[in-house]
Amino acid sequence: RGRSGRSGPRPTRRPVTMTRSLAVRLASILALPLALAACTDVQQLPPADTVAADAADSVAADVAADTAAADIAADAADTAPPADVALGDPDVLVGSFLVRLVPPVGGVAGSTAVIGKVYDGPTPSPLGYERVQSDGACEVLVPVVPFCADGCSGGAICVVGDTCAAYPTAQDVGAVTVSGVENAAGDTSFTMNAIAKTYQPTGGSLPYPAFAEGDTLGVASSGGAFTPFAITAKGVAQLVLDDVTLVLERDTDLAVGWVAGNEPSAVIDVRLDISHHGGTKGVLTCRTADSGALTIPGQLVTALLDLGYAGLPTIVVTRHTTGSALVEAGRVDLDVSSQIEVGVEIPGLVSCTDTSQCPDGATCQDDLTCQ
Repeated sequence: RGRSGRSGPRPTRRPVTMTRSLAVRLASILALPLALAACTDVQQLPPADTVAADAADSVAADVAADTAAADIAADAADTAPPADVALGDPDVLVGSFLVRLVPPVGGVAGSTAVIGKVYDGPTPSPLGYERVQSDGACEVLVPVVPFCADGCSGGAICVVGDTCAAYPTAQDVGAVTVSGVENAAGDTSFTMNAIAKTYQPTGGSLPYPAFAEGDTLGVASSGGAFTPFAITAKGVAQLVLDDVTLVLERDTDLAVGWVAGNEPSAVIDVRLDISHHGGTKGVLTCRTADSGALTIPGQLVTALLDLGYAGLPTIVVTRHTTGSALVEAGRVDLDVSSQIEVGVEIPGLVSCTDTSQCPDGATCQDDLTCQ
């Protein structure tokens, strides 16, 4: 893929041992000239120097893959917490490192976004959600607004359970090394330092795509507020939705299609929030395998429509893989994703951003509908 190796000094590593499969492959490549000499129609085969060059490139790629895997394994070993460190609850998310493919749009070049932040506790939400209906991989949720009779002070907010929760504080977890992601200089390993407790690459935007589907991507911290940690996840392919208009109709199944991926660990998340611009009244979410097709049952479509909708409704489809590690405060995730948001149609709904887009006699309302 034309990417250079890991840049900067690295701790001394044990030499990578050639795997059995790589040894067998190398032996077969070395024997290839003998096989070519035995062929009676060698003019139909590529020139021997081309075959040798391709073979060398193939072996080099395998060696590079083995080396990358060894480096990631070494990072994980280096960042194993001491036995006397009490790690946090795996159900409490305290930080995330996001790697997202941002495709080209309207003449704007694509890029790969990387950003991370780790806190000393979970981030509270002013809304909770309650399931009201489900079918297969999908469910309809309605928002639950908590109420704290005495209010909350000191910057805390009221959360589910009608209790007050304070916002956490972002932490510096030391230098964070990103591996498997190509930066603007062409290196597939680079280091990020916290700026205002946020981790992002320096030196310009990252290429698009900065990794291939199935590549092993990693983040490893050197340690700071928490013990060092290392996380890996697999690269995903850019999500491509089928070019069809999605129409939400009562008692009618909604078929969502996309080009299926080849990474086994990837999942597809779907989110329909059709009342967003009028105040969320409910959402429909699904999680399914990356098979290329999902059918949302008509009864769930009806349940969502019955909750109400506003102008410019959309569907968000995300392909992603996730890895995680524990620190003292809880769980830190590495999420690798490709996301697409497109509009959906609802019969009878005319959306708008100003009255000029509405039929004669109608005006554009605050919820972006023409009435």
